[in-house]
Amino acid sequence: MDAETFGLLEEQVRRWVAERLIPAEDAVEAADEIPPEIVAEMKAMGLFGLSIPEHHGGLGLCMAEEAAIVRQLCRASIVFRSLIGTTVGIGSQGIAMDGTPEQQAYWLPRFASGEAIASFALTEPEAGSDAASLRTTAVLAGDHYRINGTKRYITNAPRATVFTLMARTDPAAKGAAGISAFIVPADTPGLSLGQPDRKMGQRGAKTCDVILEDVRVPASAIIGGVPGQGFRTAMKVLDRGRIHIAAVALGMADRLTTMSLAYAKERRQFGQAIADFQLVQAMLADMEVDRLTTEALLERTARRFDAGLATARECSVLKLHASEAVGRIADNAVQVHGGAGYMAEYKVERFYRDVRLLRIYEGTSQIQQTIIAKSMIRENN
Repeated sequence: MDAETFGLLEEQVRRWVAERLIPAEDAVEAADEIPPEIVAEMKAMGLFGLSIPEHHGGLGLCMAEEAAIVRQLCRASIVFRSLIGTTVGIGSQGIAMDGTPEQQAYWLPRFASGEAIASFALTEPEAGSDAASLRTTAVLAGDHYRINGTKRYITNAPRATVFTLMARTDPAAKGAAGISAFIVPADTPGLSLGQPDRKMGQRGAKTCDVILEDVRVPASAIIGGVPGQGFRTAMKVLDRGRIHIAAVALGMADRLTTMSLAYAKERRQFGQAIADFQLVQAMLADMEVDRLTTEALLERTARRFDAGLATARECSVLKLHASEAVGRIADNAVQVHGGAGYMAEYKVERFYRDVRLLRIYEGTSQIQQTIIAKSMIRENN
């Protein structure tokens, strides 16, 4: 997208967030649901198609542009971004990166319009951080596979039209080698959903188990048409997704810092604004350092990703830093607000709960540390 057009899009999203999303936050928190009219506006603005190529009906944004839009969106409650997040990111990108031309032609235009919502089904009850140990099986029977297993904590599962789903097609192969990625429509017989998860935060974002009992899909449902490539696809998708999550973290950091600074200038104790006290200033300064270092690292990594230079290690460094940094920012924000920060009527309390998940999903902080260290060791052998 040319710079002028992108600038107009970014400004449109910024205004929409301020005028529509932030005022709707309390209602979404109370109802645990995003209003249909806001969903319709997201579709009309093309937000479901941020990452979908233009020739498939999307906006065709590069990673740096996508990150900038996601940052704007996440200055409002993260649950709004969660609605489009799996379709823009991990749910669709396996098809966009590795799908056959037929798979791309069918699904990508539907994702771009918001007609179809994609979800990513990798995690299982016994396979979280150790994704290569997944137990969901796909057994070939003629020209179809029969899939059995359970997926856990699947974002947007209750809303999904289709799942990018990982299953083991070669039980003899150990670890990642025998895993394939499937396109599984949500209305396929044998696929059912568990009860919606009750979470610490992010009310309005939907997750639940996905249960597969003799789910029959054609062999052509394998992404790319080649069995055994699913784990590689998943890791490529997650590398990209980690840049996206860093943009989420940065948008939340922007909002938390803005709210805390405003409160510190307004709140008075001992006859003066608490912003005048050096220990409060220290917390504000720490927040700004974390915010600006995240911004710099995000811009660098997204730019290198777009140039084909970013590595899995760089994506992990970014995700680790951004998610830990926004956690510190949220903690300082509550502290700046004092007792008020612990009260639900102040939005820092909600953001504090919401940011906690960023250090867990799409690879925990400890998994990122492992990826980074192993990459460093390999490079120096």
